[in-house]
Amino acid sequence: MILGIEQRVAALAAGDHAGSLRGRLIGLEKESLRVSAEGKIAQTPHPPALGSALTHPYITTDYSEALLELITPPLASVTELLEFLRKTHVFVYQNIGDEFIWATSMPCVIAGDASIPIARYGSSNAGRMKHIYRQGLGHRYGRTMQAIAGTHFNYSYSDEFWHVYRQLLGMDKPLRQFVDEQYFCLIRNLLRVGWVVPYLFGASPAVCASFFAGGKPPAMQLLGKGTYYEPFATSLRLGDIGYQNKKEVDSGVRVCYDDLQAYVKCLRRAISTPHPRYEAMGVKVDGEYRQLNSNILQIENEYYSSVRPKQIVGVLEKPVNALAARGVRYLELRSPDVDAFEPVGIGRTSIIFFEALLLYCLLGDSPTISDEERAGIDANLAAVAHRGRDPQLRLQRAGAALPLRQWGLEICEQMQGVCALLDRAHATDEYSRVLQLQREKFLDPQTTPSARMLAELNASGESFFDFALRKSLAHQAALRAATLAEPDQAFFRELAATSQAEQRRMETEDSVDLDTYLQNYFAAG
Repeated sequence: MILGIEQRVAALAAGDHAGSLRGRLIGLEKESLRVSAEGKIAQTPHPPALGSALTHPYITTDYSEALLELITPPLASVTELLEFLRKTHVFVYQNIGDEFIWATSMPCVIAGDASIPIARYGSSNAGRMKHIYRQGLGHRYGRTMQAIAGTHFNYSYSDEFWHVYRQLLGMDKPLRQFVDEQYFCLIRNLLRVGWVVPYLFGASPAVCASFFAGGKPPAMQLLGKGTYYEPFATSLRLGDIGYQNKKEVDSGVRVCYDDLQAYVKCLRRAISTPHPRYEAMGVKVDGEYRQLNSNILQIENEYYSSVRPKQIVGVLEKPVNALAARGVRYLELRSPDVDAFEPVGIGRTSIIFFEALLLYCLLGDSPTISDEERAGIDANLAAVAHRGRDPQLRLQRAGAALPLRQWGLEICEQMQGVCALLDRAHATDEYSRVLQLQREKFLDPQTTPSARMLAELNASGESFFDFALRKSLAHQAALRAATLAEPDQAFFRELAATSQAEQRRMETEDSVDLDTYLQNYFAAG
């Protein structure tokens, strides 16, 4: 068996093995608030010209009716991936009137929870279930947190690569078992070094004061009028005010990443075990659903993790059942912020680095994670979210405290061979060039997106709102000025019409009432 990342890189580089990496597929999911001309969260329904948010494959909504989610298909070309996302943005802008897309992860001016409309998906049972789930999130955690936007990076390796890699490792176990095991090896290592994502690409060091509904966050400072920030923050979105799993302690759920079976078992327990606090809220009160159920998690998606194993689900199929039945299809990296400096919220450099980081995590040794190490992983992510650019920050690794800069430079050095391998696979030098750019961020934290944002705020005297508004309008102007070729126009128009027809079909063909539908869904598997 070939052990160690350097040996594995060398083995893949030999012969034609590097070519097996070309068949990978990459996808993006980018969330963004739809905002009124006055800079407030749009109160209008999801525009009909965009299609049905329930059934459209590429244009939908997340928590809020105003929180757009733009999705790409899985593609093998980074250029085509970004071009699809750009075209989707252009089409959206052609159909939202004088509204625009907010350029940052942290939201625009919020006038309390009531100003955040929960997404609606029509009268079908499936649509009503999605709406009720979001109502439950609002009751459990408040709506404001749900208005934060992010970018998800989806990635899968080809069957050819898995055959090659299994052979190189000298394993003869069934391919599906091998693939599942290797994806979980990748996940564990990505959790270990996942803090590099907010450090290198975090773009939410400040937030509009309206986010706190008139209160003052205890750990933050006031930056001018109407803006709170933390001087060394990278991604407040991943910190205490955003998505994090500190609620694990009192909710009783902690997912295990030892293997697929352990992961599925933990999630199945969480989605089937009642929680006293949620029982006290009530599930169906005065004939109206407040939440889908009173369990620790209503459904699997309620559990936040910076990375998830995914499988495509069928009709009425739970994600955990899909994973258990067919294994891991791809991984979803959920920690990237929306990049305010990019018109579509993510740039080529980020995508290239994420791909290299995932391969680095796959090829490294990956023991299981102990409770002590898991606590360190969580602490590291929180520390980098709030203080990532603090030159005194030390992270926990193998029971010792290590300066962030030292660890980051070590990772960059270890990734050199990985990036050279990817350069060879794709006949380019782009991966190595992108790695050097990230190395420079560890040497000079002022070159990170979070530092650039704060530098602009300080230089201009703008509030966070003014900064984000300026960036949003600049991106709006660029995307509105773009045109779509007629075949692209026809593609998006046809998808919109087809999705609306599919929603109508679902609404007319429901054969059971909502209560029965939900009972059938949660009883399945």
